[in-house]
Amino acid sequence: MEKEIYLIRGMVSESRNAFSRRVFNAINEIVASYKPQALSLTLTDREPPKISVIPFGKSLIAAISFVKLEESPVSLLVSMEGFAGAYKVWEDLPVSYNKSWTNQEPTPGACLLTLFRQKKNIDYDTFIDRWHNGHTPLSLKIHPLWHYSRNVVKEALVESPEHWDGIVEEHTRTRQELLNPVRFFGGIAKMPYNMIRVFKDVKSFLDYGSVEPYLVTEYHVKS
Repeated sequence: MEKEIYLIRGMVSESRNAFSRRVFNAINEIVASYKPQALSLTLTDREPPKISVIPFGKSLIAAISFVKLEESPVSLLVSMEGFAGAYKVWEDLPVSYNKSWTNQEPTPGACLLTLFRQKKNIDYDTFIDRWHNGHTPLSLKIHPLWHYSRNVVKEALVESPEHWDGIVEEHTRTRQELLNPVRFFGGIAKMPYNMIRVFKDVKSFLDYGSVEPYLVTEYHVKS
């Protein structure tokens, strides 16, 4: 499915609560003005754990996803403080939940938002092949994923401060399944081996030093 994703960063002096309010105020204006067919977002409205095997980013970010009929970029988001990019993406769902909660409520469980770029010394076809046909099956085998939104960035909708090749949102049914490394990596006996497998795999197709993972909460605003 083709959709748009907009990235908004928090300001240096902005609190987590103030950032969330600013994002949701913009969302309410967008729903009224653009009438999207579907709109969801993930944002860093909770503090990540101080100690974790996943190096969660500490900064504030929101990833706002649209399906809409109008092709022009959403000017309200492009002009927002902290605007980091607007992208046309192709979304695949290798595994997906059945949504049973109402719009505006947080999606149950936990979500890992990851932004990344292609490894520099491989071509684009190799990048896609290793991501889709190597990493995705491995992730589904090892991690207790409940929903996996895999977004390939096709183009920037406007001149954007940041370039990304992939934006991924991975959901688990509970916070423990994401934050407990034993549960996230397949059990105590398999955890060390699986951690090494995942590390070697992601380094084969990602520019590893530029990867940005965030602990986020998802909200469906219109679905």
